[in-house]
Amino acid sequence: MSRQEATEQYSRALKAGQKNYKDCVLHGRYPYPQVLDEILDDSMVAGRADMGVIEIPTEQITGTKTAGRRSAFAADFMPLLGEDSEFAYKWIELCAAHLGDEGIRDPIRCYEYLGRFYVQEGNKRVSVLKSYKAPTVPGYVIRVIPNWSEDPAIQAYYDFMRSYQMTGLYRVYFSRAGSFAKLQAALGYEPDHVWTEDERRRFVSGFTYFQDAFWKLGGRDLPATPADALLVWLKVYPFENLKTTPASEILKSLSAVWADVKVLGHADPISVSTETPEQTEDGGVPHAPGLFGRLVKAMFPSHLNVAFINEYSPEESDWIRAHDLGRQYLEAMMGDQVTVQVLNCVQPGEGAVAAMEAAIEEGAQVLFATTPPLIGACRTIAAKYSGVRVLNCSASMPYTGVRTYYSRIYEGKFLTGAIAGAMSRDGLIGYVASNPIFGVPASINAFALGAQLTNPRARIQLRWSCVEEDPMARLAEDGVDLISNRDIPAPDRVREPWGLCQLRPDGSLLPLASPYWHWGNFYVKIVRSIFSGGWDALSAKDGGRAVNYWWGMSSRAIDVTLSQTLPSGVRQLVEILRKGVADGSILPFQRPIRSQDGTVRNEGERWFSPEEILHMDWLCDCVDGGIPAFEELLPMSRNLARLQGVYRDQILPEKESTLL
Repeated sequence: MSRQEATEQYSRALKAGQKNYKDCVLHGRYPYPQVLDEILDDSMVAGRADMGVIEIPTEQITGTKTAGRRSAFAADFMPLLGEDSEFAYKWIELCAAHLGDEGIRDPIRCYEYLGRFYVQEGNKRVSVLKSYKAPTVPGYVIRVIPNWSEDPAIQAYYDFMRSYQMTGLYRVYFSRAGSFAKLQAALGYEPDHVWTEDERRRFVSGFTYFQDAFWKLGGRDLPATPADALLVWLKVYPFENLKTTPASEILKSLSAVWADVKVLGHADPISVSTETPEQTEDGGVPHAPGLFGRLVKAMFPSHLNVAFINEYSPEESDWIRAHDLGRQYLEAMMGDQVTVQVLNCVQPGEGAVAAMEAAIEEGAQVLFATTPPLIGACRTIAAKYSGVRVLNCSASMPYTGVRTYYSRIYEGKFLTGAIAGAMSRDGLIGYVASNPIFGVPASINAFALGAQLTNPRARIQLRWSCVEEDPMARLAEDGVDLISNRDIPAPDRVREPWGLCQLRPDGSLLPLASPYWHWGNFYVKIVRSIFSGGWDALSAKDGGRAVNYWWGMSSRAIDVTLSQTLPSGVRQLVEILRKGVADGSILPFQRPIRSQDGTVRNEGERWFSPEEILHMDWLCDCVDGGIPAFEELLPMSRNLARLQGVYRDQILPEKESTLL
């Protein structure tokens, strides 16, 4: 009976192999198993390691060691030779043994290179076991270690070799270095924790269900691994769910974050939107005339329920107050087109998720979460409520379900730098920076370049408020009399020591100018873009990437308030610069720039992309002082650095939860 079943199995496997072969040819892929001897030579090899006999994940067996009988198999190791061939006879015999009492016991022999396995002995055994979708195959493995290089794939592999010493699992394989540390944190482990046998068993049990869902959703067509996808999933769901949730629900939950998984393959996973959505004066659909325009417009809402989720109250936080003024501006401008909810003092985590769900139950269709720590709750809500538009006030977050928004405050800093340079007697100017997060080095550099525009001798003395010192006192001790301090969140809060100030002989500070955020303009334009279809048009335009709104003076998202004490000539200069920055004729970074290490960053002609500006992690050579290391930050600044820090990817993740 087992032989008859084995014969029938070969027939099914043959059909599967022929289909795989045709699909590969049709899509321009190699139709046979890859051959290791054709992939590398000895010059590419740093060494070899005997791994002994291990359980090899069948999904990672992708080729053969030599070219010997590769044409007998399709790329997925299903057979290609006819049922009357000697090959078929031997395959059927092996299959019958597999179905019998003894089974296939002898381990295969193979080589592993960059996480993939290449069979030297036992190709037919692999084929039989793959035809039954066996999760693993026992095999004697020789690891081929590549030479170290800056290639991301090589770096990821070296990271895997270190992680393998802790997990003993080939399944835990990531496409990017540093990912394993994030998995350890997500599972509640310390970075160097060595997994016990029980921990390994429980992980495999849950991961198997997740991996099945990954393949069903088309994971084989992505450059990401199942472990990469798991990290994305764990940002929203606990690992325990994999052991208790039905397979259909796991598939559904992975589908909810699938866009974030797919974006892992993008060289630029974040689309930075620097301009407001194109729209007509009355908020109608752009370029949609006549009857067609009216029909398209009817597809979009005419009323929206909007909720603002604030980590603090406006009374205790000037940052939240600025956003609340923006909320008031939205209500005043949009009238009965919007219904607005406000939830204050919402704690990140489960509390924020509950608050957002309560807002949705009250009808909220758009959520504005006004601080970066709320991003986790935003992701959970976006995965659970796909019809709700979720936005978080932060920068450079690669999550497609949540749009992030921030302002190009560096444009305002360029103007205040020009003021400081014009008013400085000796060229010595102070700058107090907040935190080493995305956009802050750009603001420092823009200020410095503005100062040098009006005073080529200008030098910027940089201090930080996020470290253990009094930056204003230090600058005063150094004899600095012009200091750029915190920016005012709203123009009605002009008071010392915010903005660009002059230190007077009596120790008091005279406000001169300060950039400020006009969140109201942002909120109005976002809501109008939803009414007009601009929101959906941007989704289609950016091809599934995460959207980061990063608006500046051209969108009136920021501006600069000026003191009446400024000399009239300086005020005139600022107005010229303001107009030039707003219309794009003046670009703060389109000038000769050299960084502190002597690198020429710009000869003077090139313009910097939004991504280059946002992700600056260097300072101009006229700046005295550096970017503080993570270890130097005050505890209250470290969480923000983990979310938004310019060295975010290099920070060791914190333990996030208890294991499984």
